[in-house]
Amino acid sequence: FFLLGVFCILFLHLLLCLLTSLRKGPVWPETTYILGQQNNHAPSPLAKSYGNIFTMWAGPIPVIVLSGFQAVGDGLITKAEDLADRPETPFFNAFANGKGIILSNGRTWKQQRRFGLSTLRKLGVGKKSMEHQIEEEVRLLVETFAKEKGQPLDPAFPIVNAVANVISVAAFGHRFSTDDEVFHQLVESVRYILNFAGTTSHMLYELFPWLMRYLPGPHKKTLACRDFIYSFVRKEIKNHEAAGTLDDPRDFIDFYLAKMEKVRDSTSTFDEDNMVHDIFDLFLAGSDTTTTTLQWALLYMVNHPDIQEKVQKELDNVLGSSQLIFYEDRKKLPYTNAVIHEIQRFSNIILIGVPRQTVKDTVVLGFPIEKGIAVLPDLCSVLRDPEQWETPQQLNPNHFLDKDGNFVTREAFMPFGEGHRMCLGEQLARTELFLFFTTLLRAFSFRLPEGVKEISTNPVVGASVHPEPYQICAVPR
Repeated sequence: FFLLGVFCILFLHLLLCLLTSLRKGPVWPETTYILGQQNNHAPSPLAKSYGNIFTMWAGPIPVIVLSGFQAVGDGLITKAEDLADRPETPFFNAFANGKGIILSNGRTWKQQRRFGLSTLRKLGVGKKSMEHQIEEEVRLLVETFAKEKGQPLDPAFPIVNAVANVISVAAFGHRFSTDDEVFHQLVESVRYILNFAGTTSHMLYELFPWLMRYLPGPHKKTLACRDFIYSFVRKEIKNHEAAGTLDDPRDFIDFYLAKMEKVRDSTSTFDEDNMVHDIFDLFLAGSDTTTTTLQWALLYMVNHPDIQEKVQKELDNVLGSSQLIFYEDRKKLPYTNAVIHEIQRFSNIILIGVPRQTVKDTVVLGFPIEKGIAVLPDLCSVLRDPEQWETPQQLNPNHFLDKDGNFVTREAFMPFGEGHRMCLGEQLARTELFLFFTTLLRAFSFRLPEGVKEISTNPVVGASVHPEPYQICAVPR
């Protein structure tokens, strides 16, 4: 009876919210207010009827949706300054409290992001030193696959451990054993938090925070996962403080502790809480996306053996018996580079970018948007925009090749977002994807297990879009 009463209250409150929103302007029957004009070439189902800019109501809260390359590009690139904030929603506030990089605003965001970018560069992102660390993780991953001797294996767990250890070395200065149960719990906590985003429980918390704080459910476990990661990071910080390596910083914690010692004025946001959340953000943004893309990559290579064979042929012809692959080699491997980009475009693992919020009154594609309004960039609609891609619903490496087979960049390629809130770890992710993918395809031919005709490409949708669990055979070449 208690739960029934709770749901009745929730329903009545939501109904009142919707009735309130109806008084604010013409509303589409399913709570979508039409802001734009109809565009028959728009890339998403809603955009086909309501234009590339429209409003969806979350109870009484309007959310502007940008759909298609033209709208998203104008919002995130042309009007980057105007859409630089994050919405301060009840769950975002409970989860991050304005700390870190991803969900912070104002001085905190500017200082933490600037420090994060400069520190990643100091740690070797974009340089050979970071490539060597990635190569070590790739080597260990190849050894793990080779132990199966061509028998069916699930690549997900070995891949996530390898990618997460790249972040671990950057953040903590050391890697973790694949047998480390605490490290496994860290990885699983990150995954659980990401899968919570956008769920019914998440939406209920945003609408009824005053009630959800007292009810059990996935939101409670999500906050518990966050607390576990915080505790994990704080222990690493204590170890660094005890080691006293600030004169010779070797990882993110060392650099941050040195920054805290150096900057002690009242305008500084450099404190332990922000350091903890910065590292949390690195794991959140830097491990799951790369892991998921690599899972899709191997799945596509198995389902498209012709593409896999062409990649391997190019690798063999260009690199020969060279033992190491470097990120710079992508310039000599146009087809392989095109395949990696097309995998990112087609797998489309981030359907909707993290919400933005307008810093001031602005205009996007001629439509006025008031200050303080949440804006959702529909990245899926950009990566599948029929006006930008010849065959948007097919895996087609030719999207990134000219008629002579040379690699070409595309403006509508936005898997990392755009503008001031573009993914902090973009360069690291690009390097990882290239080195993991090319090394694995040089070492193995990936095949379907005996009796299996095709692996399902049905997506599992959370904060990122994962493939369903699958098994493949990594046959040594």
